[in-house]
Amino acid sequence: MYLNHFGLHEFPFGITPDTSFIYSADAHQEALNTLLIGLSSGEGFIKITGEVGSGKTLLCRRFLATLPEDQVVAYLPNPMLEPHLLLIAIAEELGLRLQDLDYRFHLLKVFNQHLLEMAAQGKRVIICIDEAQSMPLESLEALRLLSNLETEKHKLLQVVMFGQPELDRKLSDPAVRQLRQRIVFHYRIPGLKPQEAAHYLAHRLRVAGHRDGDVFPAASARLLFRWSNGTPRLVNILAHKSMLLAYGEGKSKVSRSHVALAGRDTEGLRPPGWWQRW
Repeated sequence: MYLNHFGLHEFPFGITPDTSFIYSADAHQEALNTLLIGLSSGEGFIKITGEVGSGKTLLCRRFLATLPEDQVVAYLPNPMLEPHLLLIAIAEELGLRLQDLDYRFHLLKVFNQHLLEMAAQGKRVIICIDEAQSMPLESLEALRLLSNLETEKHKLLQVVMFGQPELDRKLSDPAVRQLRQRIVFHYRIPGLKPQEAAHYLAHRLRVAGHRDGDVFPAASARLLFRWSNGTPRLVNILAHKSMLLAYGEGKSKVSRSHVALAGRDTEGLRPPGWWQRW
């Protein structure tokens, strides 16, 4: 009934990353450009950081979707693994089975040979790690050692890391200073800009089937931005709750009072000051 009321065929403000709803905000486009430029260099680590809910996972999926067929990706969404298991997990993502090899020397030898074979076929290997801030320091160091595998001309693999700001603090540890020096490209994702909030809301509504995306008047969109501070996940949560309130009253537009009620009902938000509300 909620969908019928607003003329939608799916929920527009889910918090599960969905590439069909991608909105090319300036920050995400800049981050994607950083990834593609870094990848073209063929060397070093690439690091993308951002606060919780800033859209890192969605950016990661968008990035992976842009890669050509000659690039083979090992994607690790949960890298909280000790070094031995990390190597096995990466190998399995690349189609190589290493469970029967007990010693790290043998693991690296077989892994290196596999990378050389892929390089001979003209394939580039990319290790893409999401939630990289959860990696133990020992595993980060193992990842650096893995990146040492190379031919006389180029590296056999490249590493892309997505993580929360805690990743930067972890990389400041002297134990991984060599890895930090190998980060040749990095980008910190900010939230949506004030002028992007209304476009973001309208874009997702149109993708979900709304005729013109005109559900949030300008004043409501501004207040929603201030409650969320431009964090996309919080924007989605507040927008969904606001629309539920409007639906409950039989309204086709979301008012500022709906947004304010949604904000007060959401954990972890600080109400904007009275000068912002008005």
